[in-house]
Amino acid sequence: MVATLSINLNAVAMLRNRRDLPWPSVTGLGRVALDAGASGLTVHPRPDQRHIRFSDLGDLRALIDDEFPQAEFNIEGYPSEEFLALVEKHEPEQVTLVPDDPAQNTSDHGWDFAKHKVNLTEVTKRLKSHGMRVSMFADPTPDGLEIAKETGADRVEFFTGPYGGAYADPKAQAHELALLERAALKAVELGLGINAGHDLTVANLPALVKIMPTLSEVSIGHGLTADALEYGMRLSVQRFIKALG
Repeated sequence: MVATLSINLNAVAMLRNRRDLPWPSVTGLGRVALDAGASGLTVHPRPDQRHIRFSDLGDLRALIDDEFPQAEFNIEGYPSEEFLALVEKHEPEQVTLVPDDPAQNTSDHGWDFAKHKVNLTEVTKRLKSHGMRVSMFADPTPDGLEIAKETGADRVEFFTGPYGGAYADPKAQAHELALLERAALKAVELGLGINAGHDLTVANLPALVKIMPTLSEVSIGHGLTADALEYGMRLSVQRFIKALG
């Protein structure tokens, strides 16, 4: 199986928000990405709306429904009541739950599943009652994955930031890959689907795919947006799809 590519549009939105202007268009570049072969779009609407704005969600939902009905909308965020109301309104195919503090620059750690089991179980039941797939952000370790399964989660998204950050150190990169492989094997044993995200690039994707043959989806924003500044969005999407095999 070949993992699908979901384009995280947060970096595009952050660039747009530097000016009180409608460009670069989050919806427009989402359209280019999907037309180029991406399988979905990902957003993380933070409470301060510093990149994706709540008003973007309806436009992106309509883009997928009207022009790319085979694509998926993935909304990620901390499961506050405000966030849950947003996802219930816009009905993404997948919700990725992350343990972020609202002030964080970006997601940088997975859930403590034991500590948050009760709440995550309740939230998962609520979301799945609306037909949404639930993925949970997880550190690259098998610890706690049994509890993630018990909450009712369909998938886990392994945090690949440490792997991506080791780009200049082959030994450290190999160490991070070994951790990810061990965690992925446990997820497969438990029947959890596997997503991955953070600091993934055309250069480091092939090795990740090799040690995670059951990988379902990667969500990529920063690296792909940086690539798009050089190659354009369409070609960058195609480059990442090729890197996925």
